[in-house]
Amino acid sequence: MREILFLAHRIPWPADRGDKIRSHNILKHLVEMAPVHVGTFADDARDLGFVGEMEGILASSHVELRRKPQWQAGVEALLTGQPVSVCSFGSGAMQDWVDHLLATGRVSHIFCFSGQMAQYVPQKFDGNFIMDFVDADSAKFESYSEEGNPFMRWINAREGRLLGAFERDVASRADASLLVSVVEAEFFRTRTGAANVMALGNGIDTQFYDPAATFKKLHPAFPDPLIVFTGQMDYRPNVEAVTDFATHAMPIIRARYPEASFAIVGRNPAQSVSDLSMLPGVQVTGPVDDVRTWLAAADVVVAPLRIARGVQNKVLEAMAMARPVVASQAAAEGIEAEAGVHFYVEPDVFAEAERVCALLDQPQAALKTGVAARAHVVLHYGWDTRLAALNALMQNSVHPFASNQEEKPLRYTPPMGVPSTFARNGTGVSANG
Repeated sequence: MREILFLAHRIPWPADRGDKIRSHNILKHLVEMAPVHVGTFADDARDLGFVGEMEGILASSHVELRRKPQWQAGVEALLTGQPVSVCSFGSGAMQDWVDHLLATGRVSHIFCFSGQMAQYVPQKFDGNFIMDFVDADSAKFESYSEEGNPFMRWINAREGRLLGAFERDVASRADASLLVSVVEAEFFRTRTGAANVMALGNGIDTQFYDPAATFKKLHPAFPDPLIVFTGQMDYRPNVEAVTDFATHAMPIIRARYPEASFAIVGRNPAQSVSDLSMLPGVQVTGPVDDVRTWLAAADVVVAPLRIARGVQNKVLEAMAMARPVVASQAAAEGIEAEAGVHFYVEPDVFAEAERVCALLDQPQAALKTGVAARAHVVLHYGWDTRLAALNALMQNSVHPFASNQEEKPLRYTPPMGVPSTFARNGTGVSANG
């Protein structure tokens, strides 16, 4: 191995949201193997402020502030026949930087994080090309096409179709295609026909996400009991999840626990999310200094997502903080844990409300679940364990596909008679939020 080019759609610093947590830890793992060059985009000036911190461990970097408006990406997509998702991250400056770097002949490996960045990988790159799709984005847009007004249904159907074709093409060129879970890998393999597909699961920093760690505690006078949801609050699946829970589950919960409070914790809340704060018992925090403050204070953490792909970091973080988690079937897909022991999985918002009430009724049972959850995450979800398979891939030795696919990991399976997320609508949840 000579040097590595790492491409990511968002700057992997700071590790403060699902996709950046994964890319951040993979990048840290790669820099221990060889010099790494990073090409990436920053969403805003705040992200640009972390360039210096990132550059301290890199051979070189190219970071662009992504300013292209969505309407422009949409026009480009219609004119070129490409997915909007790809056009949104199209940049001549990024392509020039990549081409110049590859022309030096120093780069033997390209690690591409998120499908949008695969547009920068040459068709005839003669080194080792590892593509981390994380999840099948095209399936998410296909699910969106089943709802909304006719124009948006057409837009989302087009995006799902073109992005699916793009994913198949990229997977056919990659030496390995990585997905965030065994379930997602099998789904992607069936969907694309690609052979070199493997699961590379998300991990968790169990020293940081530790109820015994030092962090600011929530004021004792805060309303009790407290139910918490965490996530990027302009991300559509998160928006839909909290809206459903606030409007349907909270009235049921507050009928039995009138002082119950539902805290929606996460930055960039959409207006529809902010409006939920007008409902009884609902609080929208916006960005917080430390999500552990809210997780530690929660009596129950919920993940009621209806559309989901991959593995939900929010679930792993809450489990690591020893909190009882009530998840939807979609949010539970890909989590290697036992329903009813390490967390609870419910089929709809009304069952979620009843499970939350049951946990509030039995605090000792809730505590036991939280303790079991943390022990399980500590044992199985350390980043070193999760990323061990990268060593063989990046050393260009035997691909560990066969052994990976024979794994029988402990993961959530829907109860008899309840369809899985994929069987029901061909969708799952993203590592984005």
